[in-house]
Amino acid sequence: MRTFDASGTSPEHKRKEVAMSTSDTGFILICAAFVLFMTPGLAFFYGGLGRRKNVVNNMFTSFFLIGIATIMWVAVGYSLSFGADHAGIIGGFEHAFLNGVGMEPGPYAETIPAIAFAMFQMMFAIITPALITGSIAGRMHVKALTLFMILWTLIVYYPVAHMVWGAGGLLAEMGSVDFAGGNVVHITSGISALVLCCALGRRIDFADASYRVHNVPLVATGTTLLLFGWLGFNSGSALAAGGLAAHAFAASIISAAAAEISWVCLDVVHEGKPTLVGACTGLVIGLVAITPGCGFVPLWSAMIIGALASPLCYFCVSVLKPRFGYDDSLDAFGCHGIGGIFGGICTGIFASKLINPALRWDGLVSGQAELFLVQLAAIAITIVIAVVGTLFCIWVVRHFCELRVSEHEERVGLDVTEHNERAYPSFNGLDD
Repeated sequence: MRTFDASGTSPEHKRKEVAMSTSDTGFILICAAFVLFMTPGLAFFYGGLGRRKNVVNNMFTSFFLIGIATIMWVAVGYSLSFGADHAGIIGGFEHAFLNGVGMEPGPYAETIPAIAFAMFQMMFAIITPALITGSIAGRMHVKALTLFMILWTLIVYYPVAHMVWGAGGLLAEMGSVDFAGGNVVHITSGISALVLCCALGRRIDFADASYRVHNVPLVATGTTLLLFGWLGFNSGSALAAGGLAAHAFAASIISAAAAEISWVCLDVVHEGKPTLVGACTGLVIGLVAITPGCGFVPLWSAMIIGALASPLCYFCVSVLKPRFGYDDSLDAFGCHGIGGIFGGICTGIFASKLINPALRWDGLVSGQAELFLVQLAAIAITIVIAVVGTLFCIWVVRHFCELRVSEHEERVGLDVTEHNERAYPSFNGLDD
């Protein structure tokens, strides 16, 4: 029989209260809100980078995914990502509709409620498919994109999230590490963005038109929100308000700063002038590159990772894209795919048990090659899953609706043809 003290609290409940940390819980809930803030930030970022006639469409796709991804996560997403393991690839359905996910600590974090962990992870599931939309801006039907995102989340995101972060997951069992989403968020979305934009084909005037950023202040606003939220994205992945969270926070901003300076220097060398869009792009790339290793690598290496990530992504965007002719409209692959791969590799190079004892091995600079090789294998597996899963999703969607808008709709712009809205209804300028 359960006994109670004068306050009416059972000893079992007292032990749970001791295990639960209100500071950790508050920290994770705040970080979850920060990460959610990133999706509207991405909407502003993509809206500003795209063409004026597609601003509403570029922003809508990010905002609408807040609704779609949230309902999917509650219904099956959390369970498939963090439920009981099946062959190291996917979870089960025992937590469907958050069954059994309540106010007590769960298996993934001892000091916060299981529901807090689930909500924090849900924000990752919202922004990841939204990143893909940058590659197909201005040429995909909303209904086709919606169906694609639902399928992609089920077939690519949930399995990779389980393999990397779920108990018994294949990549975790291999010894691969991904602190805040290099594989799960950036490589999956970046590689899928490349596959999807190639499947859709280039914009009708891709070879002739000069594409310009139509609203630089909007890009800067989006970057501000992304930078703000990303610090919660990375530091919150420590799942506790402690030293590791502080380290991840510091590593993130250091890498972002180094990448920003690096990109602006490249702007000056190649364009003759620094640009605000370049500074914003560098900040984002530095955050992408440090995401997988922010809780594993020393702070001095974060500066190296950020400084080298920008030239690599710059080369991809300015040299590889024109050479191969793929139309990654807003450089989702060039920034997130390449930056995520580079960050995962750097984690295998610089990771140290002195920073995070949870590591199975130190990185390459410490004389151990195992983690580096496992990181390469995990990245390769993630790429294969993203490519195959995206191709399958495209194949299924094509059986139900047209992927791409008509030439007339593309020339008019998706704001009018898909939404019957205009971002600038009183605009009388001559740009498109």
